[in-house]
Amino acid sequence: METRESIKVENLIKIYKGSTAPAVNSISFSVDKGSIFGLLGPNGAGKTTTISILCGLIKPTSGTVHIHGLSLEKKAGEIKKIIGVVPQEIALYPTLTAYENLQYIGNMYGLKGDVLKEKIRHYLDIFGLEKNAKKRVETYSGGMKRRLNLIAGIMHEPKILFLDEPTVGIDVQSRTVITEFLHKMNKQGTTIIYTSHLMEEAENLCSHIAIIDEGHIKISGTPENLIREHSVENIEKLFLKLTGKKLRD
Repeated sequence: METRESIKVENLIKIYKGSTAPAVNSISFSVDKGSIFGLLGPNGAGKTTTISILCGLIKPTSGTVHIHGLSLEKKAGEIKKIIGVVPQEIALYPTLTAYENLQYIGNMYGLKGDVLKEKIRHYLDIFGLEKNAKKRVETYSGGMKRRLNLIAGIMHEPKILFLDEPTVGIDVQSRTVITEFLHKMNKQGTTIIYTSHLMEEAENLCSHIAIIDEGHIKISGTPENLIREHSVENIEKLFLKLTGKKLRD
């Protein structure tokens, strides 16, 4: 039977070796197909660990994950074909040009020949990088690297896209181009799972959010419902209400 859930997480736990507390502590949530799901939390809350588990980059201590009805534990190879990952760290080769990076990554996804060339041309044009395609990535600004990092994760047109802080530390113009593209991609059917420290961006971008802290999901729902139910002005006020104002380093 076809499920409306793109991702289903049940009782997920991750304890790193030598740690005194779980990084992720028995969390459960689901993500509907075609939604933009924001996982929000302070530093060290468990966001990146959760995303890394869902992408198959690290193994959980216990719990289950199903993606498009497939068990991550048993069908990781099949799942990796339908997901795209844009990590917080820039996952590009600095001494290669943008074009060379995308050629290499495209080949890894099985894209070749004219199909690959057209995809590279198309995405470089959308993200304003076509004039700098033959320049080495190490010469790029932060915003240019972020845009190229995103292209690298979407070239194979994944059904599910994982984004870990995709607009951190970049200019307003680059952030706008990225968020507008993500809206368009989502409208075309891609499910997006997104982490961020930018509460206003998350509130505007996401159809559903969950706030995680100390490895626990504190609350989840649509931004509109959460703001109304907790009598706050915006998601940032709710975030501070739930996680406090204590500095997290």
